[in-house]
Amino acid sequence: MARWDPGAEQRLKRAALELYLERGYDNVTVTHIAERAGLTRRSYFRYFPDKREVLFAGSERLPPALAEAVLTANPDAAPLTAALDALARVGAQLVEHVDGAAERRAVIDASPELQERERTKAAAITEAIRDALIQRQVSTGTAELVAQLATVAFHNAFRRWIEADEHASFGSCLDAVTGELRAALAAT
Repeated sequence: MARWDPGAEQRLKRAALELYLERGYDNVTVTHIAERAGLTRRSYFRYFPDKREVLFAGSERLPPALAEAVLTANPDAAPLTAALDALARVGAQLVEHVDGAAERRAVIDASPELQERERTKAAAITEAIRDALIQRQVSTGTAELVAQLATVAFHNAFRRWIEADEHASFGSCLDAVTGELRAALAAT
């Protein structure tokens, strides 16, 4: 077997998702995933540090991408508008590279451990947006609040996109969530 097998990372992701759906997250080991992908356990760890991260691989690139998008948003835009515009741009790119989103969501929803990992990733998104807003001279309190709202909007839009069987655009899902958020805030 070659030291670096072309397509190994994708095969591991696909194998993990299949096994998690078939057996449940808690009943799958790294060895099971590697074997299903036709690789060794050692090969698995070249790509992922643990069995959770196979579902979250690449998510570490999302916070810096969002921060950059917030920083390059229209300088005259209000903080929430800048954050939502950044989410729309990055989210549209993200959904082009997501495979098996509905299946992944089902696995995460069924596991408290994976839900906790997802909350950690969401906190990193919130922090990145907040820090970018602060760099835009937004007060810390406002930046924190806007970042939290933006993160909630992002996750709700992504879930809607998944529920639409990926037939709706991410932008339309984000617009719908944003409209509901603005209506809820206006009603108070």
